[in-house]
Amino acid sequence: MPGEFEPHAGCWMAWPERPDNWRLAAAPAQAAFAAVATAIAAVEPVTMAVSDRQFEHARAMLPASVRVVEISTDDAWMRDIGPSFVVDGDRERRGVDWRFNAWGGLDGGLYCPWDRDERVAAKVLEIEGARGYRAPLVLEGGSIHVDGEGTVLTTEECLLNPNRNPQLNRPQIERYLADYCAARKCIWLGRGIVGDDTDGHIDELARFVAPRVVVAAKEDDPADENYAALADNWRRLELARDEQGRPLEIVPLPLPRALRYENARLPASYCNFYIANGVVIVPQFDDPADLLACQTLGRLFPGRQIRGLRAVELVWGLGTFHCITQQQPAVE
Repeated sequence: MPGEFEPHAGCWMAWPERPDNWRLAAAPAQAAFAAVATAIAAVEPVTMAVSDRQFEHARAMLPASVRVVEISTDDAWMRDIGPSFVVDGDRERRGVDWRFNAWGGLDGGLYCPWDRDERVAAKVLEIEGARGYRAPLVLEGGSIHVDGEGTVLTTEECLLNPNRNPQLNRPQIERYLADYCAARKCIWLGRGIVGDDTDGHIDELARFVAPRVVVAAKEDDPADENYAALADNWRRLELARDEQGRPLEIVPLPLPRALRYENARLPASYCNFYIANGVVIVPQFDDPADLLACQTLGRLFPGRQIRGLRAVELVWGLGTFHCITQQQPAVE
């Protein structure tokens, strides 16, 4: 499984319309999705999966360079419902079709039914003409992040959660990650940030920006409700070694001030950026730390433009840019 920072052949997204997750009939979210798709399409091909009911509307809102295809979904989180693209030994692009249960099934899942989302990965692979590997475990793409050299980051809160794969233990899950992602070393963090309804997805916490180099969310205020979990994750990263036995270089990213919706804290994190060809799309939360996050990522990606886009509308739906995208690696 290549690192996200490696060259892309394209990016997949899915159009939001679910009325119980997006306010005002999803109109503000659709404008935000269109802005993200437009920014990415300037540097790599973008395909938007859209329902029949929304097809003409989405086509009118998106630039002509964005390919629009009809795929039914239950919601719009392509990172979690789409395939995790991999490259085989013959340099052929393939895709892992993980099982999906809406982040917990009948034990804490976010909606039911989820059968249309469960079929999205296979449909994407069919359109791309790529062979799929149907994995025997429940897993969302946002719960893992790889360095492209055999190391994967994940969390105990998510992958060891009994509402995903209660029949599997840690070594068995690690074996599946080795089989399907060629990730021979698994680095386990603990818990996610407050408000993350996905049970601690890694893409809100820590991301590889290059082999051995990780950015990680860090909270310096001991009174903040995220302080303890993020401090524990930081210690784990300090002790970790990658698949080659090297210690990690860890770069802190701040958290924005607490954002709330109806008194509930939202999972706002600058770690949820998307790495595109030549550009990094960084969530912005109308916060003084927005600039620091962009500056930090600018130092880590000297060859890429740093593009900050407002993400408040999306985080009201409990995710931002990495959650709504899925990169397709180049194989040439």
